[in-house]
Amino acid sequence: MDQLAKDLASSLSLSGGSEAAAATQDGAVPDPGDLISAIASMPPGRAMTVDETVAEMKLHPMFMTDMADFGDGEDNPEIQALQALAYDGTPLENATNFKEQGNECFRRKKWADAKEFYSKGISLLAAEEKRRATASTTATTARPASPDPNDAPEEIQGQLALLEQLYGNRAACHLELRNFRSCTLDCASALRLNPRNVKALYRSAKALLALDKIAEADDACAHGLAIDASNTALNAVAQSIITRASQLDAKRKTDTARETLARKREILLITALRARGIRTRSTGQTPEMEDAKIQLTPDQDDPTSSLSFPTLLLYPLQHDMDFIKGFNETQTLENHFAYVFPTPWDREGLYSTAGVECYMETAAGGLVKVGKKVPLLKVLSSSTVEVVDDLLKIFVVPRSKAEAWVKDFKEKKAAVAGKGK
Repeated sequence: MDQLAKDLASSLSLSGGSEAAAATQDGAVPDPGDLISAIASMPPGRAMTVDETVAEMKLHPMFMTDMADFGDGEDNPEIQALQALAYDGTPLENATNFKEQGNECFRRKKWADAKEFYSKGISLLAAEEKRRATASTTATTARPASPDPNDAPEEIQGQLALLEQLYGNRAACHLELRNFRSCTLDCASALRLNPRNVKALYRSAKALLALDKIAEADDACAHGLAIDASNTALNAVAQSIITRASQLDAKRKTDTARETLARKREILLITALRARGIRTRSTGQTPEMEDAKIQLTPDQDDPTSSLSFPTLLLYPLQHDMDFIKGFNETQTLENHFAYVFPTPWDREGLYSTAGVECYMETAAGGLVKVGKKVPLLKVLSSSTVEVVDDLLKIFVVPRSKAEAWVKDFKEKKAAVAGKGK
């Protein structure tokens, strides 16, 4: 930093910045504020503004004061160099220290802490690896750079060997923490450095098995056993892969059988509805009815069974309802009224089998009267009504108020239809 300030002051002396130049005499280091003031006082056309000067200075890592100024440190060799200054010793020594601290945490089963220490070591050595790759592809300048002691062959080999270990150790932490995908990524990084790393193949196989990626787990395990056929841990994983593969295969067969049966029943149901001439329609908003549904009873797989329908008995004048889970096609409204009436809220005694009228909405939007002693099948096969969203809706009103209610229903329908035009 001192040298940078001196160099800047020296350049100012050549451009007329006498105060800044004087500050460098006898080795004194000028104050950055004095430098900026001197630059600002230079003649027009020869000096930058204060804002321009600050912006220019912040382009140099030594003057960066905001993390945003640094950008992506992993892609910036100067930033990596500055980060390395935070530790004493070589990258190999510092990464080794992080590995030892991580190992201590791992022995104490502090997986998350161990992972963080391994990550610090990886960051140091990965930065070195990237720096070397960048240096090898950068064009040679007129003035060759001084050789980096960290690029000695034995130093590089030591770094790569340690980096492989750190990836493997962090993968072990991820495995314990059930971060299975992260484990496979670290194993892949270790195997990039050493394809014969049996521990990385073992941990990768374990993680892939936990993710039910059977083929990939089997491949990793096979590669490991090709290197060390007697490895106890790998052989145990191989057996686990076989067991899990059998379980998944059995589950697939069960799921397939269940889906086949469900499709068969669906086809039988559709066939039964069509054979009876019953119209159905779906709006895509089928209500939640738990296990209630249109079905063949008593045997869903027997086409000779009768149909049963979830049904709502609506009391529009009371804003109330009753739900019938299964209204069989052979039954009548009278059969259900026998246990529905009397209702707890009917203090006037208006609702009884003989005292009510029943209606269903037609496919055209009108109303049709439903006989209380008529089997449901006869009503549904009349072609004027339809079952909407797998649910029957039957309006129940007192006979004394039925005419007025029907008139009001039709008027409201007409009003809604008029607004839609």
